[in-house]
Amino acid sequence: MVKEPSGMEHCHKNIGGKKLRCGYTTGSCGAAAAKAAAFMLLTGDKIDYVDLTTPGGISLHLKVLDMKRGSGFVSCAIQKDAGDDPDVTDGIFVYAKVSKKNTEEEPLILITGGPGVGRVTKPGLDQPVGAAAINQGPRKMIRKELERLCDRYHNPEGLAVEISVPGGEELAEKTFNPRLGILGGISILGTTGIVEPMSESALVSSIGLELKQQAELGRKSLLVTPGNYGQAFLKEYGPSCSADIKCSNFVGETIDLAVDLGVENLLFAAHIGKFIKVAGGIFQTHSRNADARMEILTANAVLAGAGQPLLTELMQASTTEEGIRILEEAGYLERTMESVLRRLESHLARRSFGKINLGAVLFSSELGKRRQGTGELGRTRNADQILEKILQETSV
Repeated sequence: MVKEPSGMEHCHKNIGGKKLRCGYTTGSCGAAAAKAAAFMLLTGDKIDYVDLTTPGGISLHLKVLDMKRGSGFVSCAIQKDAGDDPDVTDGIFVYAKVSKKNTEEEPLILITGGPGVGRVTKPGLDQPVGAAAINQGPRKMIRKELERLCDRYHNPEGLAVEISVPGGEELAEKTFNPRLGILGGISILGTTGIVEPMSESALVSSIGLELKQQAELGRKSLLVTPGNYGQAFLKEYGPSCSADIKCSNFVGETIDLAVDLGVENLLFAAHIGKFIKVAGGIFQTHSRNADARMEILTANAVLAGAGQPLLTELMQASTTEEGIRILEEAGYLERTMESVLRRLESHLARRSFGKINLGAVLFSSELGKRRQGTGELGRTRNADQILEKILQETSV
């Protein structure tokens, strides 16, 4: 993708000592495309660039692409630039088709979603069920820019805007949208209008949305897994079990959000490689934040009575799975996991201040293969009780 001058050239963020370039959101693309198309419709002129000031106060100067003029409408596109953020929507074209309305009925600016823009099918999201997944931030930007143009060029009837994204339906499969109940395409997003590189806030917001949806459906007991390993484990564990939420590395944030939403019971189904960290009080489990897996596993092996040669071998293991194999072969796996689960219970309770009933089921993928079973390593004392409540709620 060739980077056109956009106003983002000097907008950077330092992440891990690296200077990374910011980008702009699908919402900014939609608003800029709508502004350009509206200007060309109302004036009859053609423009190659459009200026847009984002809600975050950053001015963008964006190239207008694929302009089409038809009977009563103008359509054009803006190409998304996510900067140095690993965003699946980087490089996509966001189109706006703008036409004049026939009457002066409210609203002055009518915003709809076309092909490639998702539609909301579940409650608890930014937009109501049935609406196009164009969030409030982009809608405000579009209305602001087009209302100004209607006033300047004396168009009291207002304008109709259709936002579309070619290929958006296929792209949405790589996002959280299907899990959130947004079907048929991507979401048009952006609170500030700017994409910060490697931003964790978007992931945490998605987790919060999933939790909110479940809470609004009346669910008080939820099953959470950090990722794909957990989903695979649950599939083997039983057909009636499926995770409501994927929390990725944000275990602590997920607990905090669940407490705020009034969730009563939360059960984590987690691979030992992630949750051995939580047993050491580490609630953001990405390796760049903390990686004391072998230290925590070895410390619990000490409490289980393991001797020095075994502890040395355990500390030198390169993966948690290797550590589990070493403990299993030495006959210390069960006692070590009992210690791990006690520590895990303590840290989970401390994180939530006892405001939510938190439990966990831990597993090892390699152990499952060796034993030709689920690979379960153990569960907290309250796990069965929470699981029963989850199954009761899902069967209603």
